[in-house]
Formats: sequence, structure tokens, C-alpha cells
Amino acid sequence: MAAMDLVSLERIEAAAKLLSPVIRRTPVVSSRVLSERTGTEIRLKCENLQRTGSFKPRGAYNRIANLPEADRARGVVAASAGNHAQGVAWAATTLGIESTVFMPVGASLPKLVATKAYGATVHQVGETIDEALTAALDFAGQTGATLIHPFDHPDIVAGQATVALEILEQLPEVGTVVVPTGGGGLLAGIAVALHHLAPSVRVIGVQAAEAAAWPGSLAVGKPVPLDRMATMADGIAVGLPGAVPFAHVAEHGSAIVTVDEDALSRALLLCLERAKLLVEPAGAAAVAALMTCAPEDLGLRGPVCAVLSGGNIDPLLLTRVVGHGLSAAGRYLALRVTISDRPGSLSALLGEVGRTGASVLDVAHARTRTWLEIDEVEVLLTLETRGPAHREDVLTTLDDAGYSVRVQD
Repeated sequence: MAAMDLVSLERIEAAAKLLSPVIRRTPVVSSRVLSERTGTEIRLKCENLQRTGSFKPRGAYNRIANLPEADRARGVVAASAGNHAQGVAWAATTLGIESTVFMPVGASLPKLVATKAYGATVHQVGETIDEALTAALDFAGQTGATLIHPFDHPDIVAGQATVALEILEQLPEVGTVVVPTGGGGLLAGIAVALHHLAPSVRVIGVQAAEAAAWPGSLAVGKPVPLDRMATMADGIAVGLPGAVPFAHVAEHGSAIVTVDEDALSRALLLCLERAKLLVEPAGAAAVAALMTCAPEDLGLRGPVCAVLSGGNIDPLLLTRVVGHGLSAAGRYLALRVTISDRPGSLSALLGEVGRTGASVLDVAHARTRTWLEIDEVEVLLTLETRGPAHREDVLTTLDDAGYSVRVQD
């Protein structure tokens, strides 16, 4: 895409005017714990409190509202397993347009129910988003419905750019904006808006390390697909950056950093405990970067605004992620301990644990492991600890007492 084709400020301002009556102006709240960690003021832009629970309706509404009447009459179609599905369904219904969404068979039940509740006709097809997208394209070809891409269109980028306009109004002195990044629509929108209105502001995109297509793509100057992805942050698990977002990000020089799964789960837990905000793993990516990357490596210029891009998380996944986050934060410790199969052995083990101050959550015995001697038993212990130092104290105490201990992930 040539530079002249990049989204203009006028197009972004038109999107803002269009969205103003229907989109929530989400709050910007301070985070004392992140401010103390980084040594600079940190604010959180709460797009998890947006309509449908994410930033996606901004771009979806702007894209659909700009369709010609003839295209509106034929309806719209999308393929998504989550936030984009809900954004398209809500936007189309709000505009009085018929919408059809193709979702994979394995899509989470809450997201499926929500998409239907927002007014879309939902079809579950295939095991992956790619298979659902193929079905959506077939549907578009047969019916004339317009495919609403989640990020690869100028109207989508312009809609997402309105997040930056709000940040500038709510935090005029902002020095850095940190953005969860998948296909790149939100990152591109924020980058282009700030380029026009506040070019000194640093923009940092954050990807899950196991689904990071942007660093390699930027290195070679074009979108390059990943061979594989494996992350809990499904909202930013996109294997190929969009051509439209890529042109904007490459033009405006946004930085990209990656965070691992432990960081994502710990960030979700921090948002829940300290900010009282429910955020999905993808939505917590910016917080994860601020928690784990050295401020000097990020090149932070304060004040910093971290975008919480979404809060739609399946309760079952939330349970697992919170457990993972507790473990990563040193507050949850699962152990396999081999002890003698004699009366009093378990009591002695629990006595050692008790002296460390750890709280026992669960105990289970296993006598049939192939590696156990005839007079041995394996005890599975789940403990609540007070942080990394306390966790290490528990392990050291058990090791000093002569126990064979294995830590479970």
C-alpha cells in the first residue's frame, strides 16, 4: 500500500463522529502497582468495558455503516471465534442490517451465545477459523453479503483509531501507548492517529511469544505467515498480519515486543486483583509487557497508557488461567513427593510443610507408580504460598528434610 493510501486524519475524525452516539467512551484509570514497578505513571484504557466487551465494535460499526445501501441490503458476513463475531453482530443489528457469522465448532459457549444474542445468524463450521472463513467466503459469493474482515480494511483501522483520540482527550500528556497486537488493526489505528495528532508519542505493540508474526514480518518488510501458534491469548493469535495494518505500522515505526504465557496469566491476575477489572489473556498483553520487560528496554516515556483490549473470557478458561497465574506468581505450588509407606510418614511430611507456613489445599496418594519401590508412596500436594521467596523456602525445607520432590507445572 502506498503512503498516499494510508488512513487520513479526516477519515479517523469522520469515524469518531459516526461512532460517538453508539460507542462508549471507556475510562482511563490509574494503576499504582504498575506505576511503582516501572517508575513512571501508568494508566489503563479500559476497552474491556466497551460494548460487547472489546474494542472490536469500533471498527466493525465504522466499516458496516460506510457500506453503500445496495450492499447493506445484502447483509454482512464474518468468520470469528470471539470478539469480532460479537462486534459485527452488534454493529449490524444496531444499523438494522442482517448479519451472518461463521464460528468453528469448538468456539466457546459464552461467545457463541453472546453472538446470537447480539442478533447474528450463527453457523458452526469446521475446527479452525480458516475453515470458518472459507465457509464465510462461500456464503458471501452465494448471497452477495459483504465480508467484514476483522482488521484488514481502512475503515476498520479508522474505527480502531478512535481509541487513540479518546486517550489524547483523557490523558493529553501521554508519552507512550502500549497495545495488544494480533492482526494489527488496533495497533495500526492508534499508530496512525498519534502520527497525525501527537507524533512524539511512542507506540509499542505487544504479541504473545508463541503467536508473534509481527517481528519477523517487519524484519523482511512484508507480512509473513507463522508455521504454528500456541497461546492462551486467542484474541491476538493471528498467524499473518493484515496488509492494510502492516502498511501503517511499517510506515510509522511502531515497536513490537513479546510476552510469554506466564506473563499473560500473571497480568490477567493483576488486573483482576489490583484493578478489579476482568480482562482476557489477549487484553492483558500490554500489562504483561509492563510487568515483565525492563522499562529501559521498552523505552517508556511517561505517562504510559496500556490498552486493555478485551474482557471476554470463558469462565472455564478463566479458572485455568487464574491457577496458572497463581503458580507463575509463586502463590500456588503443586508437588509430587515420594515418602515411605509407613504410619506417620504423611504426618511428618505435612508437619514440615506446616512449619514453612504454607497452606495445604489438597492431598492425594498414589501407590501404583512404576518408579516407586514396594515400600514407597507418592503424595500429590497442592499448596498455597505467599510469593516466589516463600515458594523457594518450602522447596528448600523439604529438600533439607531429605524428601524427593518434583514440582508440577
